[in-house]
Amino acid sequence: MLNKNIAIIGAGNMGTALIRGILAANLTSPQKIFASGTRLEKLETLQKEIGIAVTTNNKEVAKHAEIIILCVKAYVIRKVLEEMREVLHKDQFIISIAAGVTTESIEKLIGKNIPVVRCMPNIACTVGLGATAVSFGKHVHEKQHDIAVKIFEATGEVVVVSERHLDAVTGLSGSGPAYIYMVIEALIDGGVKMGMPRDISTKLAIQTVLGSAKLVKDSNVHPAILRDQVTTPGGTTINAIHELESHGLRSMLIDAVATATIRSKELSELINK
Repeated sequence: MLNKNIAIIGAGNMGTALIRGILAANLTSPQKIFASGTRLEKLETLQKEIGIAVTTNNKEVAKHAEIIILCVKAYVIRKVLEEMREVLHKDQFIISIAAGVTTESIEKLIGKNIPVVRCMPNIACTVGLGATAVSFGKHVHEKQHDIAVKIFEATGEVVVVSERHLDAVTGLSGSGPAYIYMVIEALIDGGVKMGMPRDISTKLAIQTVLGSAKLVKDSNVHPAILRDQVTTPGGTTINAIHELESHGLRSMLIDAVATATIRSKELSELINK
């Protein structure tokens, strides 16, 4: 148990997911969590449901915290940090999930030697199955390193990377759920095309993707080996694989990750200017 005061700045979908994950993992008590946001109605619902303190005042929330988690969009991070700057001090540390905003930029906006951790989670954090990459600014010490990892482990898997890899993380796991949603949608439509009722096709497609991912994770076997295990010579699967390969499925997905990575770098450069 961390037993520290934690401020969630921006209690939207991701901020709320972190709050729930932190409490489910028993990292701290509800009385030690302070959340801010722009929608008072949603904040009050959270307060009634799980007993945390809420406000629309970012400065007030930051004042009480040992750990400050910035769950805001990149375009408002300057405004948010300016609101809080005068109450920030060296005994705190900041975790940011703002895409593209570097630890160096945050440190400059704060104007103080406060440790900054930068994270790139994905939307699956909201169901406890997230993929989060974490990198550390120059003032972060080992204990804070461990705390940041523990917080995001409460919402799924965590990897530690150099900050220079976060654009690629954005292209792979940050944007990745959108690619998988398209695959699921296409599988559903394939079943419907072949005469299957949509509700049954949907259930089968979702479970197929979920089960396949779990098998790769639990078995620790390379996906290509697992694919070969279900590919009978002259059978249905090898014919389907040939069709997918002829249309460049793997190349398209590789290109999607590369394209999203390049765009992430472009946006990061604009943001940090």
